[in-house]
Amino acid sequence: MRETSRRRRSRGAAAALTAAALLAAGALTGCDSASDARGNGSPAKRRPSPSPTPLWNRSPDSIAAVGDSITRGFDACVVLSDCPEVSWATGTDATVRSLALRLIGQPAVSERSWNFARSGADVEDLAEQMTQAAAKKPELVTVMVGANDACADTAERMTPVEGFRSSFGAALRQLRRSAPKAQVYVSSVPDLRRLWSTGRGDPLGRQIWKLGICASMLGDAEDVSVKAQQRRDRVHERIVAYNEVLKDICGKDPRCRYDGGAVFDYRFNGKQLSRWDWFHPSKDGQGRLAEIAYRNVTAASAPRP
Repeated sequence: MRETSRRRRSRGAAAALTAAALLAAGALTGCDSASDARGNGSPAKRRPSPSPTPLWNRSPDSIAAVGDSITRGFDACVVLSDCPEVSWATGTDATVRSLALRLIGQPAVSERSWNFARSGADVEDLAEQMTQAAAKKPELVTVMVGANDACADTAERMTPVEGFRSSFGAALRQLRRSAPKAQVYVSSVPDLRRLWSTGRGDPLGRQIWKLGICASMLGDAEDVSVKAQQRRDRVHERIVAYNEVLKDICGKDPRCRYDGGAVFDYRFNGKQLSRWDWFHPSKDGQGRLAEIAYRNVTAASAPRP
């Protein structure tokens, strides 16, 4: 019994010593932590938290452009002809200073930018252009489309809004199949009613419009009857709806940035419209589009509508 009691006391003493040691260690640790918190002790070594890689690169190094005649520089240099060297997106003209020229610079802009836009294209043509763009593996794809969907022979023949939504969504999905990490910059559709208001006072412009340029908006340019104004209002409302589609679909893609309606809101003057058709941007107008795009692509956050 005595031997058993001694063993118990011995084990109890050992346990007490162990507990005391643990308490002392905890107290020291607590003192050290408190000291660190007050800045009086040695600073604790901490691993820096890894910074998340932003999804939007503000300085892409290669650009592909898709869209319609505006991006092709139509009627900016020669009447009824494309002039891609002055394109707001990928042009090489130093006076325009395209988005590609501002981001990439000479001479690399010619090697790392591609223009797949086509004069006369509408939103249904965008998927094929996206396929061509994706093959180049660009860091940025610019999109400007929708004017031709509104510019029909009559207002009744404009692309329906749901059809526009379906085609634009399909085009973006087509790009994502081959270029999932490509950034996409989407321009709003210009305000064609404002272009009509600006150009209708020019006799040459009105004559060119009679050839059939955007008849849904520009036809019978001098007619200001209620019926004519209702037709123009209908085209205007359709463009507003197209821009809502662009904003909505682009907003669901973390690598897509809509211009917030900047091009739609821009007030082109006579100097910024083609002297041949008073509809397409001139070189100066292309430069204004490039400025808008560069500002939005390089901004810290997407523009708000």
